[in-house]
Amino acid sequence: MGLENRLQGLAMKNLVNRIGWILVVGLVSPVLASERDVWRQVRQGVEGYTAVSGPETGVLIQASGTDWLFIRNELLAGTGAWAIALTVLALGCFYLYRGQVKLAEPLTGETIERWSGKERLLHFYTATLFILLSISGLSLLYGRATLIQWLGHETFSSYAQTVKIIHNYSGPLFIVGLVLMGMAWFRDNLFNKHDIEWFKQFGGMVGDSHPSAGRMNAGEKAWFWLLMLAGLMVSVTGLLLDFPNLELGRLVIQTSHVLHSLAAFLLIVGALGHIYIGTIGTEGALQGMINGKVDKSWARQHHDLWLKEIESNEKESTHHSK
Repeated sequence: MGLENRLQGLAMKNLVNRIGWILVVGLVSPVLASERDVWRQVRQGVEGYTAVSGPETGVLIQASGTDWLFIRNELLAGTGAWAIALTVLALGCFYLYRGQVKLAEPLTGETIERWSGKERLLHFYTATLFILLSISGLSLLYGRATLIQWLGHETFSSYAQTVKIIHNYSGPLFIVGLVLMGMAWFRDNLFNKHDIEWFKQFGGMVGDSHPSAGRMNAGEKAWFWLLMLAGLMVSVTGLLLDFPNLELGRLVIQTSHVLHSLAAFLLIVGALGHIYIGTIGTEGALQGMINGKVDKSWARQHHDLWLKEIESNEKESTHHSK
């Protein structure tokens, strides 16, 4: 009898425990399900309520930020680094193969003005800002992965703050130079039929031919329009990044950053080619930008149509003065 009572007591206790667990699960499950729904919505970027006013202040986690981080750190940084490295390597190999493009005829001693003082000032003003922006921008993009190992955390932090200020303030000044360059050289950089032949002959960089060109050859025109179009993209996106307090939203800022970096890499690669041709790649080109004058032999070889136009204008001026 005592054993039977004990067995009945154990059975009742088990039943009570089961009922208790059923009640607990029944009460807790809706709460857990509710929490799962909340975090699912958070990860999806569903906007909730907040007393703080502003764009997307109700979004706790912005899922596209992970995508942006991958594009910035993997695609843009990786592709950009390879593009710059391969461009430098290609220009170095080309120089070893071709060497400097020399003048086919000796210097005459007669010089003509190629760039006015204002044009040279504008060129070096914009070029200096471009170099500052390139160095500071690349430092901000690659600094964590490279410079921080050499400089240390504290020194790199100070350096990063400095180049960030330089980058943000140099940008608007660069835009001024870009606009003035567009106004000064727009007409000289309109393409014409002679430019097709110039491209076919690779501008005389390969072989001994020297294709005809006006004041600007087709290569200079291509660089000019790359500078104008990519420069426009860099300028607009740069201003958006400079003023995030305009309440633009995360997606606009992230998209602007990607486009800004892409256009900047295009400009850096194009600038490397422009610098190469204008310095060690072509004899006499750098002197023309420094002192503004070029020898007639140089003009005849590289810009013969421009030289003929100048000589024709000089003859007409002399004729009218008589």
